[in-house]
Amino acid sequence: MSEIRLIVGLGNPGPEYVKTRHNAGFWLLDEFAWQQKANFHTEGKFFGDVARMSRSDGGDLWLLKPSTFMNLSGQAVVALARFYKILPDQILVVHDELDLPPGCARFKQGGGHGGHNGLKDIIARCGGPDFWRLRLGIGHPGDRAEVVNYVLKKPRGEEQTEIDGAIISALAVLPQALAGDMAGAMKQLHTAAK
Repeated sequence: MSEIRLIVGLGNPGPEYVKTRHNAGFWLLDEFAWQQKANFHTEGKFFGDVARMSRSDGGDLWLLKPSTFMNLSGQAVVALARFYKILPDQILVVHDELDLPPGCARFKQGGGHGGHNGLKDIIARCGGPDFWRLRLGIGHPGDRAEVVNYVLKKPRGEEQTEIDGAIISALAVLPQALAGDMAGAMKQLHTAAK
């Protein structure tokens, strides 16, 4: 497999959304950037906040937090990916996942959007679902009618602790995934005790 050249964290911009479940992708990317001493700056042509790091092969690894709202995330992803000629299978999108419990993190390539508006827009604009995903479980409210309200609220204290734990577990295997050993990273992350 190709090495990952772009990691996109999904979330909504603005202080009112910072601590909401839908911003789990931002939380992981902020922590990763902090660990790697990478600094985000606003880049208008890429519709988001961008940081650049070095990959193990000497190339660039881009971090992107779209500043569009969630349902327009693909605008930022496509702008940066086209500019740097990054292929879909070289992109890792980090997002909140209703179908996984808090504390659970899973890698996946391809698949549907599962009703996630950020993924829906990225799939539409990238011409398909072939990018990688890092799914951070936030749990489900139990009623489809409650989903929008649920993702735009702060997790309860114990849920936040579980989500933070999943982010730590995912970050521990991220270097392995970035180096091209996605199978090894998946095995380690998916078999780790919750």
